[in-house]
Amino acid sequence: MKYDYIVVGGGTAGVVTAYRLAEKQKGEVLLIEAGISDEQREDVLQLKEWHTLLEGDLDYDFPIAPQATGNSNMRHSRAKVMGGCSSHNSAIAFQAPDYDFEQWTQKGIKNWTPQEVRPFYNKVLEKVNLEKSDSENDCGKAMIDACEEYGIAAQDFENGNYHESAGWFSLNKKGGIRHSSSVAYLHPYDKIPAGLTVVTETFATKLLLDDAKKVVAVETNKGTFEANKEVILSGGAFHTPHLLMLSGIGPKEHLQEVGIQVIQDLPGVGEHLVDHPEGVIIWEAEQQVPEKSAQKYEIGVFCKTDPQLGMSDLMFHFGTEAFDMHTLPAGYPTSDNAFSLTPNVMQARSEGTVRLQSNRAEDPPLIDPKYFSDPEGHDARVMVEGIKTARKIAAQASLKPWIKRELAPGPDVQTDEQILDYIYKTHNTVYHPAGTCKLGTDDDPKAVVNTHLQVKGIQNLRIADASVFPSITSVNPCITCMMIGERCADFILNS
Repeated sequence: MKYDYIVVGGGTAGVVTAYRLAEKQKGEVLLIEAGISDEQREDVLQLKEWHTLLEGDLDYDFPIAPQATGNSNMRHSRAKVMGGCSSHNSAIAFQAPDYDFEQWTQKGIKNWTPQEVRPFYNKVLEKVNLEKSDSENDCGKAMIDACEEYGIAAQDFENGNYHESAGWFSLNKKGGIRHSSSVAYLHPYDKIPAGLTVVTETFATKLLLDDAKKVVAVETNKGTFEANKEVILSGGAFHTPHLLMLSGIGPKEHLQEVGIQVIQDLPGVGEHLVDHPEGVIIWEAEQQVPEKSAQKYEIGVFCKTDPQLGMSDLMFHFGTEAFDMHTLPAGYPTSDNAFSLTPNVMQARSEGTVRLQSNRAEDPPLIDPKYFSDPEGHDARVMVEGIKTARKIAAQASLKPWIKRELAPGPDVQTDEQILDYIYKTHNTVYHPAGTCKLGTDDDPKAVVNTHLQVKGIQNLRIADASVFPSITSVNPCITCMMIGERCADFILNS
């Protein structure tokens, strides 16, 4: 029960960090995962089945707090399986653009410039297989042609170049099998590095610290595991702050409210929750939409709501189905033969919180994304423009033969006020929560980790997951989370 390093969370980043530490024979490494193994789980490994995992047995399926300006019925999907959300998502694979890391650098954060992070993306891509998902779906091709007619160039998405363009995504897969962090770094499990121990169905309930505020052990439902050197938290944007707060590390007033002894007052734990809100516009198809597709969401569109912007701020995922998860319950019509565009706010500014419901580890975190609450109204404005832009693309000649009628929001919804009301009622998330234990400078009172991912005020504790993002990545963050895992391992190996 004693190890040199303990990685808590076998998710997208945690698997990477644990593997690299063991690979370099840094010591005995323990990887703790609350969910099950993904080996021989066809429902997990077959990428085309990804949508069946949402709200299923392998999903924490977190509800959210009532939203003043958003869809209170929305739920956050988080994976209960090795590989985390890389075993649970649609495998859209992006390197974040240089723009994102330039924004981090402008906040005064060192060690995270575009030039410094690119080598670690390269290390990820040494293990993770990417394939361009050009299924030649005729409806998809018509969408790309319509974008070109509208003035958005057709282009492959490579090397962080996501200026105004439309094209086929790269997916982390091999054929029909997803190439999650677990598949890429650990499979087959009987050939993992000798110094790596993997345990599943083991839920961490508390970090144990000594009088010097040094983490010495991890308490779980299957006993206590001691750490000789370091503990790395990789539970994601919800579970990582949840575990910190249960352990007495977090906002002093909140911990006292729920009856937890304060070990380290860190006001930023559970703050700064950022995410990509996602709207949807759905058309019933005049022709039969082809079934041919890797996972129904193979095409993306990037564009600007203001030509003066240096970077696209609006992204669409194109789906060869009616994405009616929230429109149908809200009373909008649907169809078995339909396609959708889902606008999302790439650099969303609204910030929410993660809090404890109680001092019991078994109670899920209280998640309040506070969608569309940014004071400038940026997120709402971009989303409204997304619906309007989608309609302009749909009006192009290439898509006209495919459209029978607009199902949601429907032709009666035209003014900005009407569109925004529809968005509030029906929006979803792209399931990209981040920022709740953010990177920051020494003088940032809301920073939780330093530039080497070490938790402020605590010894022998780091974080490697999306919770450290100081601002949200503009694109799907899965590959960036793997990069964080590589970066964390490198910091430890060179410490």
